[in-house]
Order: sequence, then structure tokens, then C-alpha cells
Amino acid sequence: MTAIQAIYIRGHEERSDPKPHIVYRIEIQAHVRSWQMWRRYSEFVELHTELISSIGSPPAPLPPKHAFAVLRGPFKDNSGIIEERRAGLEKYLRAIISAKDDKWRECDAFRQFLGTPVGRQGAMAEGSTSKQFSSSSWLDEHLELQAKVRDIRADIIKRDALSDRGDVSASHTVNVQAKKKLAETLSRVRTLTQGLQELAIGAMAEGELQRRTDMVARLQDDCEKLGKMVTITRQSRPGAASPAQGLSNVPAAAELNRTALLGKPVTRVFGPQETNVTRPLDNQGLVQLQKTQMEQQDGHLATLTSILQRQRHLGEAIGAELAIHCELLDDLNNDVDRVGSKLVSAKKQLNRLG
Repeated sequence: MTAIQAIYIRGHEERSDPKPHIVYRIEIQAHVRSWQMWRRYSEFVELHTELISSIGSPPAPLPPKHAFAVLRGPFKDNSGIIEERRAGLEKYLRAIISAKDDKWRECDAFRQFLGTPVGRQGAMAEGSTSKQFSSSSWLDEHLELQAKVRDIRADIIKRDALSDRGDVSASHTVNVQAKKKLAETLSRVRTLTQGLQELAIGAMAEGELQRRTDMVARLQDDCEKLGKMVTITRQSRPGAASPAQGLSNVPAAAELNRTALLGKPVTRVFGPQETNVTRPLDNQGLVQLQKTQMEQQDGHLATLTSILQRQRHLGEAIGAELAIHCELLDDLNNDVDRVGSKLVSAKKQLNRLG
């Protein structure tokens, strides 16, 4: 296990999904790296229960839940209680880390709770599938993967800019880095998918499961697009340098000769009207531009498809809920009719007695 030198809980955050709750930011410092984890109090309770059942009572008590029973109003009105709980949870973790007996901190449940030895960068052993997520840590991992996707897209833009300036070596280096990041991201997306499957086995609501499935699908679509983008070169684009720079000037020279002979520039006759974007491109450049635009359209269509699928599931859920309410209303109507009949019968009996 990674040797932990210090551990802190230095902040908290209010979250509303799936319902309002507080998560605490755990900062872990080791010899050569540091990372952070977000955990709810309920996850601390699960860890404490697991440690007691598998090893024994930890060296420090967990802040009791009943002491915070008043934590039901707005979170801003309970800042003192939240701070007291934060301090108690930090003391609990530090007691385990500093205990002479290492049986608690070497426990698999404690390792997974702190994210070690996997780490916050998602580095896992080759072929390992032991990464386990809680509901909140799964969302944290998804946020990190979204940042990774943005980082890879920025590398691709940087690669293209370097290629346009003629710096082929630097462009190639950036492209290699983008490919490595993409490979790591794909591995983490697969782990995230497996983690969602494990969460689905638990008590996750169907609507929340569908929402997270759509989130993973969008990540996979983004990675697929990035995979295509890192294989596209810019050597055919105007101004891009290549080892065959001398050969690329031959069409330009032929174009100048034809312009001098005919007295006017040669333009394409067939096809759509020329624009400022297509005018400087040759046939190969036009084909590449068309492919890029088609890929973008495919990406927009995939996003729209996932949104429509989610709307369909929401519509089906609303329809099922309405059907249940209709049945309840029917039952209520029948009960009202029965009570009305009994009232009429009772009134008749009263009239006879009168």
C-alpha cells in the first residue's frame, strides 16, 4: 500500500443529486504524490461497519449519527454541526493512519475508501477490475474523465496549430501525448462502466441508472471521435509543412501557369457555390473538409439520440406513474360510491324509525 504521510478533511460541498447531502473532501498526502477523495458520512458509516465486522473496532470512534439529528434544515443553518462532524471524521481517519497496529489501514475496505493504491489519476494494474465506486466517487471519476477529454481535445488543437506553422516534430510529439492520454481515458471509461454495473446491482434507482448510462455513452462517443481525430494529419491543409514540401508546390506552379495562359484563375465549375473556406482547398482538402463536417454532424446526431432516448424513458416513467394514480382514483371513486350507498340506506332506516 502507498505509505500515507498525512491526511486531512479540509472542506465540504453541498450536492443535490440524487437528493441534498453533504460530501467531505479528504486530502491524502503520500511520499511522492497526493490526491483527494469525496465521501459522504454514510460512506464513513459503511467503512466503520466493515472494519468492525472484519477486523475489530478501530482505534477511534466514529462521530455518532444521532448527535446530528437536527441536520434537517438548510445546510447553511447547520454550519457549526457540519464543522464538528468534519473535525470528528478527520480525527477518526488520523487515528487509523497513526495506529501502531496496521491491520485497519491495510484492510482492503480502507484502501478502497481512500483510493489507494489506485490513486486519483486512475492508474490501475494491467487487467485489474478491482476498482470499486460509491455513488459519489463514481460521479467524481466521471468529472475527471470529462476534464481528460477536454485536455485531449486541446492537445489536438495544439497539434494542428503546430502543423500549420510547419513545426512537424513538435506536432508529432503532441499527437503522441494525445494518443497516450486517450488510451488511459478509454481504460478508465471501461472501469467506470464496470463500476456502474456494480452500482446497478445495488439499490440505485432506475431513473438515476439511466441518467448515468447516458453519461457513460456520451463519454464513449467523445473518445471515439477523439480516436478519429488523432489519426487525421494536417499535411494536406494549406500552409501545412511536410517532408514533400517541394512536391506540394508543383500543383501551385501548374495553377499559376494556367492562370497566366487563360488570363483568369481556374475555379471549380461543378458542385456547390464556392466559399471562403472551400476556395483555397484542393480536391483532397475538400474531401477532408466534408469528412470532418460529417463527423461533426454524426456527433450532434448521437447526442440528440441520447437526449431523445432519455426523454422517452422519462415519458414512459411518467405514463406508468399516471396509470397508478388512475387506478388509485378509480379505487377512491368506488369507495365513495359504497359510502354513498351506505349513507342512503342509513337515511332510509332513520326515516322509518322517525
